[in-house]
Amino acid sequence: MSGLARHEAIAGMISILPWLVGFLVFTAGPIVASLIISLMRWDVVSPARWVGLENYVDIFSRDPDFRQALKVTLTYAALSLPLTLVLGLAISLLLNLRLRGMNIYRTLFYIPAVLPGVAVTIMWVWIFNPEFGIVNHFLSLVGIQGPRWFYSPRWALPAVIIMGLWPVGGQAIIYLAGLQNIPPHLYEAATIDGAGAWQRFWRVTIPLLTPTIFFQLVMNLIGCFQVFTEAYIATNGGPLKSTLFYMLYIYNYAFRSMRMGYGCALAWILAVVILLVTLIVFRSSPYWVYYEAEQARR
Repeated sequence: MSGLARHEAIAGMISILPWLVGFLVFTAGPIVASLIISLMRWDVVSPARWVGLENYVDIFSRDPDFRQALKVTLTYAALSLPLTLVLGLAISLLLNLRLRGMNIYRTLFYIPAVLPGVAVTIMWVWIFNPEFGIVNHFLSLVGIQGPRWFYSPRWALPAVIIMGLWPVGGQAIIYLAGLQNIPPHLYEAATIDGAGAWQRFWRVTIPLLTPTIFFQLVMNLIGCFQVFTEAYIATNGGPLKSTLFYMLYIYNYAFRSMRMGYGCALAWILAVVILLVTLIVFRSSPYWVYYEAEQARR
């Protein structure tokens, strides 16, 4: 290695050193520590005691709340994910129209995505209040008696799903970037060939937007397994554990019951579930995700 190359290598190592130290101390270190703690029984106050796989055995064999938390989280993901993807795409199609003042509309739709989660959740608690909430008020105007929403085991989870659609404008902006990356000449060629608006949407827009849809699918899927603020603020897992999301379930054990080993074991199970589901999505991508550059190379 020449002197110049050695100097550049040293300069590069020095440049990445702050990030590397931060990664080892604040990311890699806690990950390894949580795995070790998951094999212990530790209440933070008393010395940790090694129990091996006992925490994992208890979770799968003796804890009924584990199945309930997993059921609630999977149900939320199954219902919320399609709604979020479709609604975000629909909004992006509207935001892609060439209208005067469209930049203002795009900003307005994006603002909810950057608002604090706690404040937004409190707002939705007021909106869904069965006594003076505006949702039940409008339902009463058409002769419908509104449900008790967050106070009802039947309606609490649907209310959280509706609340989760609030920041969909941020995802619409990502879709919008994908839409504007589609070459206009493809639409022109399709129009010349006699394709209508619906055919252009299905034959041109959707195939070329599949990479963006794939990204949104993965990110939203991971986000569905990490719902916490909404359940913690609005329902605290109730009523009757109907909104006991998995992240709230971990929080209850780790920071309320101070069973850190048990909580870390739950977190690692969640990590494995997210990893498996994400891998399934990635393995399916060659069958439905269209990359124009790859097709050109072929």
